[in-house]
Amino acid sequence: MHYFDYKNGELHAENVSLREIAEQVGTPFYCYSAATFTRHIKMFQQSFADRDALICYAMKANSNQAILTLIAKLGAGVDTVSGGEIKRAISAGFPPSKIVYSGVAKTHGEIKYGLELGIHCFNAESEPELIRINQVAQEMGVKAPVSVRVNPDVDAGGHEKIMTGKAENKFGIPWKRIDKIYDLIASLENLEVVGIDLHIGSQITDLEPFAEAFKRVGTLVTSLRASGHNIQHVDFGGGLGVPYKNDNDIPPHPDEYAAMINRVAGDLGVKYIFEPGRMIAANAGVLVTKVEYVKQGDGRDFVITDVGMNDLIRPTLYEAYHDIKPVTEPKDGFKTRKVDVVGPVCETGDYMAKGRDLPIFKEADLLAIMSAGAYGAVQSGTYNTRPLIPEVLVDGDRFAVIRKRQSVDEIIAMDNVPDWV
Repeated sequence: MHYFDYKNGELHAENVSLREIAEQVGTPFYCYSAATFTRHIKMFQQSFADRDALICYAMKANSNQAILTLIAKLGAGVDTVSGGEIKRAISAGFPPSKIVYSGVAKTHGEIKYGLELGIHCFNAESEPELIRINQVAQEMGVKAPVSVRVNPDVDAGGHEKIMTGKAENKFGIPWKRIDKIYDLIASLENLEVVGIDLHIGSQITDLEPFAEAFKRVGTLVTSLRASGHNIQHVDFGGGLGVPYKNDNDIPPHPDEYAAMINRVAGDLGVKYIFEPGRMIAANAGVLVTKVEYVKQGDGRDFVITDVGMNDLIRPTLYEAYHDIKPVTEPKDGFKTRKVDVVGPVCETGDYMAKGRDLPIFKEADLLAIMSAGAYGAVQSGTYNTRPLIPEVLVDGDRFAVIRKRQSVDEIIAMDNVPDWV
């Protein structure tokens, strides 16, 4: 569920018209609903209210400081994948005890930073990483809390670029080698086992791959404990899908997800940790753009907008689908036309939609690209010297710019021309 609806013929974010925001900040811009973020965090928390559970928002989905501060105040934790993200988390008010650190390439400096803060756990992804964490902890005279990410070799389906739990993916350690890895940890004096974790992919809409992976990890927990390893928590990762195509395309509810986990892992006596990102952020945001031209092609028409693949790369990177809605509500009986919605970037891959039946648009019309709150702004760049666009947060009948529009001069000023050129 989200809080983007038509009111009096105009698409609103909660109680604020998207057209009103466009008039004040210009286009394109990202717009987020505070109520949607709040609802999704509370819904996930409520699904596991009868368990010892820590919901760690995966900030790679959307790491704006305003969003992180909102989520921290709701009592959630945070999943990070870089030293920069850890610093963002601290700045937003997350206590170190609620920060988990994932990622396959943790540097010496990042490990030291996490240990200095006293974060909850390092989710280790390889033997060399475990040896490095031990080395840094030894130099600091501390013990590092670690959990090993298991690669359960489970095909979760979906796009190949967002699958993470198959044997050929770079993530985690093969599940058949986990016993030896935990024995290695036991031999390293500055590591302390606190759990085990996994993550099998993203935008998963079927509970069966989750169940298969979680059963496998449950078996590992039992065998590891029998070998004397203290497994206090299981980090089940994230990956629960969201509806992108329309409001009838509904993935499993968190309550169904919780019931499945309790069924396959409820007797393990562990703390639950979760890393939802897309499920929290995706439908909490839209990307608003303006039509610049409508171009009739040879057998195909193009709606050319002011938003480009540098602003939202998901369609060309993942062949991702986003619903597109006019900001002005179409009248009953409106006609449609099959079009490509494209942008100004000088790439054939610069598109938001292909072959889509949409209302007939004209120059200056405003469009809303739906479900853009996750992996939108965080993946944007300045290709073609196109400035980063604003992010706006709506709360009820008020809104604020939470990232200003970058200027071309600011982009150019990042470069340095040596005297000898």
